[in-house]
Amino acid sequence: MRVVESGVTPELASGTSSKTASRKSRRRQKKPGPMTPPVQRLFDTCQEVFAHGGAASGAGAGAVPPPEDVARLKSILDDMTGADVGLTRNMPYFRNISSQRAPPITYLHVYECDHFSIGIFCLPPSGVIPLHNHPGMTVFSKLLFGSMHIKSYDWADVPQNPIVQHREARLAKLKTNAVFTAPCETSILYPADGGNMHCFTAMTSCAVLDVLGPPYSDNEGRHCTYYNDFSYASFPGDAALVTGEGEGYAWLEERERPDDVLVVGAKYRGPRIVEH
Repeated sequence: MRVVESGVTPELASGTSSKTASRKSRRRQKKPGPMTPPVQRLFDTCQEVFAHGGAASGAGAGAVPPPEDVARLKSILDDMTGADVGLTRNMPYFRNISSQRAPPITYLHVYECDHFSIGIFCLPPSGVIPLHNHPGMTVFSKLLFGSMHIKSYDWADVPQNPIVQHREARLAKLKTNAVFTAPCETSILYPADGGNMHCFTAMTSCAVLDVLGPPYSDNEGRHCTYYNDFSYASFPGDAALVTGEGEGYAWLEERERPDDVLVVGAKYRGPRIVEH
């Protein structure tokens, strides 16, 4: 097996006799082995769900894992906290050092392969991850600690003209618009439902662990697209698309990646993952 994240291997101190070392070794062997860290169990399950199972079944972008596999991953993530990945609220990642601009967001890269990725977003208070999509992906988002406002949409399943008042806007249905506080259940979104387009706003310092299957890939057409959202009443000419006043609907317009969004990478220093 190969160690993905390097670690320090404990060694016997110099001068220890072989007899003493042997006795210590025997004592160690009598003790039950340590429990598998949650992040390792998460990784192992992701391999089975996305990599091994996906390869065997021909799954890829747009393919959703079976419900029992979704439940397996969710059950692991539901119990995870910041401590399971080596994070505490007092780390520098969660400090808002300037009130004059949007605070930087730190991304901790845990693991990525062609089939899935695991990473953690660390947001200071008022940190924002703008509205964006996850094309062809199944995504698990677990709030490890803190409070966060989540707003999410799915594309509305109605006939529509994509050009509205000279704007390229598409009708979407609101899925979530609420504040979540840890501990809470894992959010799951799918390629076509569950809130595939979402926006995160940190109410307090918070950390979100994301599992993406498969991950973004420009080469395979899975680009991250950002959106502006406008109220349904913004384009009255298409008011007949849905009944009522259009409550729960909005128009999403593609935009360039916002200039004021700063995401910086940092080394993941939590429990190491061992790839078998």
